[in-house]
Amino acid sequence: VQLQACGGGSVQAGGSLRLSCAASGRTFSSRFVAWFRQAPGKERMFVAALKWSSRHTFYADVVKGRFTISRGDATIYLQMNSLRPEDTAVYYCGADPSVIQSNVGSQTAYRYWGQGTVVTVSS
Repeated sequence: VQLQACGGGSVQAGGSLRLSCAASGRTFSSRFVAWFRQAPGKERMFVAALKWSSRHTFYADVVKGRFTISRGDATIYLQMNSLRPEDTAVYYCGADPSVIQSNVGSQTAYRYWGQGTVVTVSS
C-alpha cells in the first residue's frame, strides 16, 4: 500500500488545517490507521489513530479536544483546530495490518508511511 499525505501549510496560532492521507495500490486492510508528527530535533510521536471497522478513535493528550481523525473509503483525515506553535511538525500517516490496540501509539508498529506534510504554526 502506498500512502500520500497532503494538506499541510502555514497558519497563525488559533487557525485550522485539514490533512488528508490517500491510499493507492490497494484499499486499507489495516485494522488501525494513524497520524504521527515529528518536530525538528525530536522523535516521531503519536497524534491520533482510528480503528478502521468501528471508527473508534484514540488521541494523544496534547491534541485531545482540538484534533479529529476520521476516514473516507480510502482516505484518512486529520482536522486540526486551535493550532498552537508547538503543533509545528512534519505530519505522517501510517498504516499496518499487524497493529493492535495495545501498540496503536507506537511508531515502530507501522511499516507503511506517507511521505509527510509540513505544518507550521506561527505565534
